[in-house]
Amino acid sequence: MSSYVRLRLDLAYDGAGFHGWARQPGLRTVQGELEAALDTVLRVHGSSLTVAGRTDTGVHARGQVAHLDADPEAVASAAGAGDLDPCAALARRLNGVLEPDVRLRRVTAAPGGFDARFSATWRRYCYRIADDAAAVDPLTRGHVLAWGRRLDLDRMNAAASQLLGEHDFASFCKKREGATTIRSLLDLSWARVDGVAEATVRADAFCHNMVRSLVGCMIAVGEGRREPAWAAEVLARRERDSAVTVVHAHGLTLEEVGYPPDDELAAQADRSRVVRTLAP
Repeated sequence: MSSYVRLRLDLAYDGAGFHGWARQPGLRTVQGELEAALDTVLRVHGSSLTVAGRTDTGVHARGQVAHLDADPEAVASAAGAGDLDPCAALARRLNGVLEPDVRLRRVTAAPGGFDARFSATWRRYCYRIADDAAAVDPLTRGHVLAWGRRLDLDRMNAAASQLLGEHDFASFCKKREGATTIRSLLDLSWARVDGVAEATVRADAFCHNMVRSLVGCMIAVGEGRREPAWAAEVLARRERDSAVTVVHAHGLTLEEVGYPPDDELAAQADRSRVVRTLAP
């Protein structure tokens, strides 16, 4: 019998007050805040979370997913003697400890084989830009980028279509030692929602700064400074191009993480752990 229970945590946060997801000594991070809250509520020391996608400083999340391996007795004890399901009670108690810029949407017992990071099949982000004075709303300035020039979304979609599929996205990533930059970009498209230009970006995974670099490339095309074909040219070089701007973090939100059916979770996790290479 397992000595722990794996819990799935679905959460949201405003990234403005955090130095990203990953814990860092002396800095306020989402992981650090959550693990401290878990230690308090479960009366343990050293809670450790695994997350679906590590967000950078200033990036927001509505649909982040993490998992925790916890002592079942500690979870039951934290729930107390009420009628609430222990997981629901844990979520409520955590929200009572946490600051209001991070919220647990739900806590559930994870199915067998579930890994928040490796079982995921895709992550979906949205980048929002108000490129018209009429669309700039002071009440949404914390998660929408105000841009002074009108963007041509048709040109941006033409550029975006050339980047779909499995490629080496080294041109759009900040490389990390030993990590691959090969990704499958499943969706990159632009649309206007209530006057705001919104990019939907979905991939099996993302490397560091990838979404913000892709958006920076699309903006150059949307302003007419570059032709749509330029995006494919940058991709083909497989090295960082100083002409591609990494846009501000606050316009970016992790909206959703996708997982396969429960009986495929373990197999998906095994596949995700294999370092990919491209065919010649």
